[in-house]
Order: sequence, then C-alpha cells, then structure tokens
Amino acid sequence: MVSLSGSWMQGLAQSWLIYRLTHSTFLMGTLGFCTHIPVLLLSPIGGIAADRFSRRRLVILSQFAFLAQASTLAYLTLTDRITVPYLLALATLFGIVSAFEIPARQSLYVLMVGQRDLSNAIALNSMTFNAARLVGPPIAGFILAAFGEGICFLVNALTFLAVIGSLFLISPSEPSREVTCSALSHIREGFTYAWDNREVRLLLGVTALVNLAGSPVILLGPVFADAIFHQGSQGLGFLTGALGLGAVLGTIILARQTGTSSMARTVLVSALTMSLGLTVFAISPSFPLSLLAVGLVGFSIFRQLAATNTLIQTLIQDDYRGRTMAIYSMMVIGMLPLGNLASGAAAEQIGARATVFCGAILALGAAAVLRIWAGYRFRKPLA
Repeated sequence: MVSLSGSWMQGLAQSWLIYRLTHSTFLMGTLGFCTHIPVLLLSPIGGIAADRFSRRRLVILSQFAFLAQASTLAYLTLTDRITVPYLLALATLFGIVSAFEIPARQSLYVLMVGQRDLSNAIALNSMTFNAARLVGPPIAGFILAAFGEGICFLVNALTFLAVIGSLFLISPSEPSREVTCSALSHIREGFTYAWDNREVRLLLGVTALVNLAGSPVILLGPVFADAIFHQGSQGLGFLTGALGLGAVLGTIILARQTGTSSMARTVLVSALTMSLGLTVFAISPSFPLSLLAVGLVGFSIFRQLAATNTLIQTLIQDDYRGRTMAIYSMMVIGMLPLGNLASGAAAEQIGARATVFCGAILALGAAAVLRIWAGYRFRKPLA
C-alpha cells in the first residue's frame, strides 16, 4: 500500500505536469496512450513469461525497473530538464514493464491463498489498490502546490523499497513448468483457450467496454478540476481521492462475499451504476456533487473489475493463468490508450462534459451486452 500510494502520486503529478506545460487535452491523452499502449501490445509476451518462469521473480524484477523509472523522472524534473518527449518516453517505459508485471502478479494470488480464498484475496487486493488511490492523490495535490511535481516523483521512487522488501519476505510454492512448444504457439494457445471459453470471452469483452467508458473521467480530471471548477491541483487530488474512496467502499463490500454465485450480477449492476455516475458527473453544476458522482464511478468500476477477475480466475486452468490474465490486463489497462486518445481528441472537439457523457452511454451499452448475451446465467453462478 505504501508503494501504491507513491504510484498514485506519480500518476497525478505526471498528468498535472503535462497539463501545466502544454494545456493540451490531446497531449494529456497522448501521455495516457504511451503509458498503456505497451500493455495492449506486449501483454501476450508477459503472459507466456508468467506461465514459463517464476512469477515472484518477474514481479521483483519489475519493481526494480519501476524504481529506476521513477528515479529518472524525479531527477529530470528536479533539475528542470524535463520535456514532453522525456515524459512520453518514460511513460512508455512504465508501460513496457507493466506488460510483464501485471500478468505475473495477477497469477501469483492463487499460489499464495488457493482457490477457496481467491475471491476474497482479489477483492482485498483491489481494496488495497484503491485505498492507496485514496491516500496518494490528495497528498500529491498538496505536495504539487507546495513543492512541485519532482518531489512527488522522488517520493514514489522511495516507496518502491517497501514493496521490494515485502516480496523478498514471501515465498509461494510455484509448480515446475515444462514447455516444449514455441513462444508463438504458446501465445496462440492462450488466445484460443480464452476465446473457446464462452463465459471468459464475454467477461473480457464487457471489461474492455467498461474501461473505455471510464477513460474520460480519469483523463479529463485536470480539466474539470482547473478549467471548470477552478480548484487547481488540490481539486484534482480530491477528485482522484473521491474515486478511490468509492472504490474502497465497493471492494470492502465485495470482499465480504464468498463464492461466485452473485458475482455475475455484481458485474451487471456495476456497469449500470457506473453509467449513472458518469451521467451525473457530466452535467454536475458544483464541485461537491462532482465528488459524489466520481465516487459512484469508482465504487462501480472497481467492483466490476474485482468481480470479473474473480470469475475469470475460477473458470480457467492454472497452466493458462498467466496468458489469460495477460488478456485480462489488455482489456483493463490496454484499452486505456485507445480511450485516452479518443477522450483527448473528443474533448477538444465537443468539450469535456460531452465526452464524459459519451462514456456513460458506452457503460450502459456494456450492461446491455452482458444482460442480453448472458441471459439466464444471472440466475445462477457462471462458474
């Protein structure tokens, strides 16, 4: 949680820095694109790495790479050498590392807790992730106002020492893996396995739609905080913190559930409430109401992600876990570059509020797809 708080600080500071340097929503979208496009393109390779090698070692190596990236960003910013090309290049590096780290980390959970406690572990992990979102951005907002972006990057670099130390203290039992086929065949097997499983295919598709729908409210936070509500960097911190608070509350409730009997309905209801939250945020006349709306968005989207993650992990075999979770990360993280570019371009043409409302319509469409295609399956477990 210490490390994730630092990561949220860095994410907010990067967003604010490029907004301060350029005041361009398109370049804000480009920064998000560079951060996440490697996950879309390289996750299949990260997935086969998680299925072939030690998942714990892959996660540890990734954390050291994140530490180096944050340190470089801090140095360039604090010495006034930071430029937009440097920002975009370092964001791309972050995305490349994430393409290997996410599948390995997601595949590690079941080895630590087993199938029986997997749903609770995923929900608790999501709660920790979003509790850090609640803590990090408000702190970043105050640090930005007092000291600037470079200190946020430096603090993030230091926080990686906490998670690296934690990883060295755990030692899950990992099964031996013998793979005789080529890497390309291994990737193809993973995609075929996910496609042939109807429930997994449906859940992955809906996840992609929901994450595209949520892109505008996340990307355009600086515009709402500064240009619309005139709250500055501290307002951006509160908006991001409200999103995290909603997500924490949602995943706390989800963590109390056992089994997967109600998870499919959770996915459906979350898409509907997300659409409602985005609609209110798009038309909100006041900053306090916007905080409530973005909190509902956070409550919804992260309940949906945690429930989907649980369902998928209970439906798949461990031999395919790394590759399947790589596809899942493509739908969660990899869709963001497309959403960021589309949101940034749309905001310049139709405005920030109209762009967020388009996201609300897309979330409603995701709920409709899930309800129509799944049908009767909402009356019994998918798994």
